[in-house]
Amino acid sequence: MILADGDDRRLLPLTQTLSGDDRPKQFSAIIGGETLLRQTQRRVSRLIKQWQTLLVLTRTQERFYADTVAGAPPASLVVQPENRGTAPAILYSLMRVREMDPGAFVSFFPSDDEAFVAQIDLALASAEHRPDLIFLLGITPESSEVGYGWIEPGALLTSPWSHSVRRVTRLWENPSQAMASTLMARGCLWNSFVMVGHVHAFLNLIWYTLPLLFQSFQAIRPALFSVAEVALLDRLYSGLRPAEFSQDVLSKRTVDLAVLSATGLGWRDLGEPDRVLLALESDHARIH
Repeated sequence: MILADGDDRRLLPLTQTLSGDDRPKQFSAIIGGETLLRQTQRRVSRLIKQWQTLLVLTRTQERFYADTVAGAPPASLVVQPENRGTAPAILYSLMRVREMDPGAFVSFFPSDDEAFVAQIDLALASAEHRPDLIFLLGITPESSEVGYGWIEPGALLTSPWSHSVRRVTRLWENPSQAMASTLMARGCLWNSFVMVGHVHAFLNLIWYTLPLLFQSFQAIRPALFSVAEVALLDRLYSGLRPAEFSQDVLSKRTVDLAVLSATGLGWRDLGEPDRVLLALESDHARIH
């Protein structure tokens, strides 16, 4: 799953300059001449076949992604009527996957950062070994960044493939500068928001933490992949309250989470203007 449904406006002045319109950053060619979405698709394709890759989109942004998805099988597109946060987007996509393959293992990739796939084989193997858990990819921090989410690792988790898999003690969202320094000193990790797990592990997690949201989507399950789906989905979304997967789901039930520590992947979140400028400067220096 590639999450391309966000409408974060923090980079709007930059994307307006680049494209002349108000498109979200994932549909903008900020670095490297390709849109961030196309870059993510290319990286993910090294590991996951195209027919196994789904795009999570929002209908109100269709004019920005129409060319990207032209010719794509309809089943590979998870199109929401509007953006109500990452929790409904992920839940809707999981429900569609469950109908297609109840035994599926799912990987989630954001489309607006420097995504990577180097550790996904290990994460998938770990998820197959422990299908009851969700595996997060944590990044060894380079600084006490206050704009990232942080993962506090706990006890080691027995794994046949790696000694770097741990339980998750707590997730920290946007800590203060002092707290971020403390987290870094304690060996905590940046949260990449790359996640891997069995489809039912994800669904169970949402059921525990957001039962009303889960029941709302469960009510339209009989209409999935039918002509009635769009109308019922429009009605459902018109009354949904926004919810975010990290704060409202993952943070509420860390007992079901594990983290794999990754280093040296060159990970960059491009959610803030200053991070984009640093990335551009770094790429320019590397080329020259």
